[in-house]
Amino acid sequence: MRISAVDFVALSVPLGSGKAYGMSKSLSTGRQSTLVRVTLDNGVVGYGEAWGIPAVNKAFAPLLSGYLVGADVFAVEHVFERILARHYHFGLQGGLMWAISGLDIAAKDAMGKVAGVSVADLIGGRRTSQVPTYMSGGYMTETPEADYRPQIEAMAEAGYRTVKIKVGLNPASDEARVSLARELLGADAEILVDINANYTLDLALETLRRLEPYRIGWLEEPLAPQDVEGYAALRKRASVPIAAGEALYTVFDFKRLVDAGGVDILQPDLSLCGGFWQGRKIAAFAHAAHLRVSPHVWGGAVGLAAGLQFIASLGVQPHADNIPKPVLLEYDLGANPLRTELLKTPIEVKDGFATVPDGPGLGIEINEEAVARYAI
Repeated sequence: MRISAVDFVALSVPLGSGKAYGMSKSLSTGRQSTLVRVTLDNGVVGYGEAWGIPAVNKAFAPLLSGYLVGADVFAVEHVFERILARHYHFGLQGGLMWAISGLDIAAKDAMGKVAGVSVADLIGGRRTSQVPTYMSGGYMTETPEADYRPQIEAMAEAGYRTVKIKVGLNPASDEARVSLARELLGADAEILVDINANYTLDLALETLRRLEPYRIGWLEEPLAPQDVEGYAALRKRASVPIAAGEALYTVFDFKRLVDAGGVDILQPDLSLCGGFWQGRKIAAFAHAAHLRVSPHVWGGAVGLAAGLQFIASLGVQPHADNIPKPVLLEYDLGANPLRTELLKTPIEVKDGFATVPDGPGLGIEINEEAVARYAI
């Protein structure tokens, strides 16, 4: 099956005045993504999602189409290898890899449709049809003092047992936010905290000391992704697992961090790290290093579906029947029509689990009316 066309569709949704939300570094005034289409010569269309600035992804379309159009979709990973080998001056961290990530997800979706199997079956075999989740919320807002408590109360009312909240303004604020979350969510809830790379080593250590009484599940992205030595020093002194990887590209970035001893949980984002192509390599590397994996998902519905298929394909070594800490899917609670409206049947969480779609490929149907509504 040959690829006949490649398309990038820029999507954007403004959040409206006073509704910005986000992390310690900044707030988002809207949500955006790039929907990727790969069309085969038999008419089959595969869909993917690319991270980053949509205009940048679209700018790479002519270059990448020149390599992909006419290529066998089942050999697409060899095409990507050739692109990176020939255009190594462009680097691995950035726009080229965003676009390749979306293309790989779309190609795997198309491959699954051609073969009549899910992507999970295609890339390793579907181990499960139910994937446990954690709910991302507790966002920073324009008025954090007023907005934070209602977010946590809503999580508690919904009965969420594993949640992630944003911290990283300063260690005192971190303690206040986690303390309130523990109070409202109860003693048995697992609370994960995300600094979004806003700290230096000394600040991360102070926050860890302050948070120790609250038994957090992991400390996510405490340092800048370039601070490999800092991660290694932090992990040696940390009393909780260190998670990182949403800003890392390809297995090479992850290898540097793992080789330094800087991380316990690897968090590849399939929409930027290199799609399933690199995600599988990263998971295999984590397996060889005896580390946990939990993919980062903070985009639209297609990326969420990709995360589901990816997790469903992963093995559980060294566990067998008892899995103490299963691989978790991140489910973002922020207002995002690109997550809730882009599919004819949205992916939802029930009793802490998301169901892996049964259909071929990613198992999803795109709502083209929503695509037209948010395309820019």
